[in-house]
Parts: sequence; C-alpha cells; structure tokens
Amino acid sequence: MARRVASELFVSRLSFYITTGELKRLFSPFGLIEEVRLIKDPRTQRPKGFGFVKFASELDAQNALKAMNGRIVDGRLIFVEFAETTKPGKRT
Repeated sequence: MARRVASELFVSRLSFYITTGELKRLFSPFGLIEEVRLIKDPRTQRPKGFGFVKFASELDAQNALKAMNGRIVDGRLIFVEFAETTKPGKRT
C-alpha cells in the first residue's frame, strides 16, 4: 500500500537537460529545501524528465505544489504532486 510523503514532491515532464541546481532554484522561493533528486538514465546520465523535491515543512511543500503544478518551465508543462512510498517488496 502506498502512502503519501507530506513534505516530498514528485515533479514530472521536466526538460531532459535540467540540472539539480536549476530544479532547486525553481522551488526554493517556497521554502527550505532539504533534498533535490533527479532520476537519471544509468547509461547516458541524462535526466529522465522527472525528480523529487523534499521540503523541510509540509506547508512549504503544499505551497510549492499549488504554485508550480501546471506551470510551463523551459517550454514544457510540468506536473507536481505529493510523492508516494511503497513498502519494499510490495508493488501495487
């Protein structure tokens, strides 16, 4: 069963050329960011177009989601939602 991670956001439809620094700068106006992770192709090391932004507080994450979901960044419409975790070994 998946559970929502209240302070971590999943960001999709990002440019394949975005960097972690650019993603952090994009979300930093909404609060203190603890971690930014871009998921990369293991062979090319280029971003796959999605990543995660973890905020220090749930309120900051909520504000960022409201402001950034459906926004155009680098000519691409991005989507932002709360990240979900699943228990290891369990797939739904």
